[in-house]
Amino acid sequence: MLATSLKESAPIDYGSLLVKNVPQLSLKSQVLQSGIRNLSVVHGDLSRLNESVRSYIEEKARLCQPDNLHICDGSESENDYLLNLMMKQGMVTPLPKYENCWLARTDPADVARVESLTFMSTPNKSDTVPTPKEGIKGTLGNWLSPSDMEKAFGERFPGCMKGRTMYVIPFSMGPIGSPLSKIGIQLTDSPYVVACMRIMTRMGATVLKVLGNDEFVKCLHSVGQPLPTKKPPINNWPCNPQKTIIAHIPDNSEICSFGSGYGGNSLLGKKCFALRIGSILAKREGWLAEHMLILGITNPQGVKKYIVAAFPSACGKTNLAMLTPTLPGYKVECVGDDICWMRFDENGQLRAINPEYGFFGVAPGTSMKTNPNAMLTIQKNTVFTNVAETHDGGVFWEGLEEETPSNVKITSWLGMENWTPEVGKPSAHPNSRFCAPAKQCPIMDPAWEDPKGVPVSAIVFGGRRPKGVPLIYEAFNWRHGVFIGAAMRSEATAAAEHKGKVIMHDPFAMRPFFGYNFGNYLNHWLSFGSNQGLKLPRIFHVNWFRKDENNKFLWPGFGENSRVLDWICRRVDGEDIGQKTAIGYIPKEGTMNFSGLSESVDAKALFSIPKEFWLQECKEVEKYFSEQVPHDLPKEIKEELNLLEERVKNM
Repeated sequence: MLATSLKESAPIDYGSLLVKNVPQLSLKSQVLQSGIRNLSVVHGDLSRLNESVRSYIEEKARLCQPDNLHICDGSESENDYLLNLMMKQGMVTPLPKYENCWLARTDPADVARVESLTFMSTPNKSDTVPTPKEGIKGTLGNWLSPSDMEKAFGERFPGCMKGRTMYVIPFSMGPIGSPLSKIGIQLTDSPYVVACMRIMTRMGATVLKVLGNDEFVKCLHSVGQPLPTKKPPINNWPCNPQKTIIAHIPDNSEICSFGSGYGGNSLLGKKCFALRIGSILAKREGWLAEHMLILGITNPQGVKKYIVAAFPSACGKTNLAMLTPTLPGYKVECVGDDICWMRFDENGQLRAINPEYGFFGVAPGTSMKTNPNAMLTIQKNTVFTNVAETHDGGVFWEGLEEETPSNVKITSWLGMENWTPEVGKPSAHPNSRFCAPAKQCPIMDPAWEDPKGVPVSAIVFGGRRPKGVPLIYEAFNWRHGVFIGAAMRSEATAAAEHKGKVIMHDPFAMRPFFGYNFGNYLNHWLSFGSNQGLKLPRIFHVNWFRKDENNKFLWPGFGENSRVLDWICRRVDGEDIGQKTAIGYIPKEGTMNFSGLSESVDAKALFSIPKEFWLQECKEVEKYFSEQVPHDLPKEIKEELNLLEERVKNM
């Protein structure tokens, strides 16, 4: 499958691509001495890399046949160079209204996570996905046999980087040197990916020093458009959507992505490493890799607790992680908004780190009203993708109408000038993003980079449920809490390929991200409950999105969600403020602080548990389990479902 040599090509004249006043990199030309000819190493020193890293680079260079090799050091000068290179190529546009901010518009065919084209490859299919009921399509992951995977690679990767530069990105998921962190090496032919990986991970020369001879996760990415192309790329955005595939090979700790340059399809440290491969490493080593935010909340008495929460993409994780509390005297600080790695320490305390270094947030709906801290975070050093542009060099998306003067002219993400809402199409793509350094967030927690992690007091699940599900309820115990996570359902959002407002099953908000069989994943979670030496956090479920019969939200949300966090913290402290119901503990009447609410709420409706709704919920969950996990569902989860149904029937 590997090509044995590379085509001859002259090194790129990098200096001619630089813009005035931008520092030039110190470029050092080398020639690989490993049988690969005419590959110019334009930055970095391949000979100084450890043998395993060098061997990986050389193997993939033979396969992909790039013209140049650039070993990234993560420096400011390197970043400036790459951004200006992309500007010269028309891939990004500067946004002069802000400091060092840039706008990328992708090919409209490359705008979302492609779950249907994302695969795990293991020798045994049952290691990856549960065997569904006969005649039912499995939805808990996609499996590809090693032979089919090799065939797919053989049709894509050979020669895929001809005419391009292969960038070598050393990166750490988690604080560099932390015992909770992991290291990856990503090879990519996209400077956009380099710029975003520098924001999203701790990237550069320091990582290589820490790596030593330790193992690393191998990440290969190509946009799949060798040069010269047969036709100009749309929006100067190279991609190959007809051939896109995102593949994971757990036995090799390897990720290979082809054809897409967008988001988690190409920033391989994100969902691919941190969740899919991460969950496998976590199972193997006895920890948890989860699709969760991490926040710290301090009450007026100065007592601080850390909470982790799992919501599906675009369901408000970033808003909650950066919450501005409306309750007087409360302070919320952010540790992470999307991914959480957790281990129990030697004292049985669950501790969490944010393996990421930046925010890759959904732009539409983000505003000074909904998330002022996010808006303050993205004022500099940010890469925006598929948002609209204002004539004065700023950005716009749905949700910023009240903050944007009426005389501002807007160009939509599709390039439509003088865009107005009357055109009937959104100004920004619904899954448009901002990629910003986490350290710029004004409320980052002082311990967000603590190598030991922060102590977790509570785990929260949630999703978009317009009907039937109360604002907050608490699990009876750890096992019941694992069941609640397994039974999670939520309206589909724009973060993936799904359309419409269908209610989808999304267990643990991990449905697209499980690295291994969901039944085994549940057993892994359940296993912690039988360890008497562990201080297990309490588990809760929240729903900010319940609506009344007029389709109006019953709860104002946003900063008012601090009232729910307050109740959670008080429950963790053992306060007798929970009322037992068929589904869990809800707040006793008068125990949730509603004083000074921005708008009056119907508490009875917020916490109502309609019997018929929950009987139907039990049927839906039972149907889902019986169809998707008929053989691999742990008996404890089935028992919890039966107990729930019995309690609801007796309401």
